[in-house]
Amino acid sequence: MNKYEVIIMFYPDVEEEKRVSVFERLKGILESKGTISNVDEWGLRKLAYEIEYYKEAYYILVEFEADPDAVKEFDRVSKISDSVMRHMVVRLDK
Repeated sequence: MNKYEVIIMFYPDVEEEKRVSVFERLKGILESKGTISNVDEWGLRKLAYEIEYYKEAYYILVEFEADPDAVKEFDRVSKISDSVMRHMVVRLDK
């Protein structure tokens, strides 16, 4: 298993219940084939530049260990989720 870090940006106008449910689904994917070591909710932050006319987003940083298959599934589900603005998974050095 490899160590990863992912930053998830949610649209700022998404209801908290929906954001939590989508995040729980994404966490479930990572926990199915790995372990989550840290979840850090940064909250609403200003963007460096506008994305689809939005000037801020809700950020969550997750550190985890997982198989590459879990990362691929996480990426797929994040891309089709309506409430996720952007996400980026980075593999950490050993």
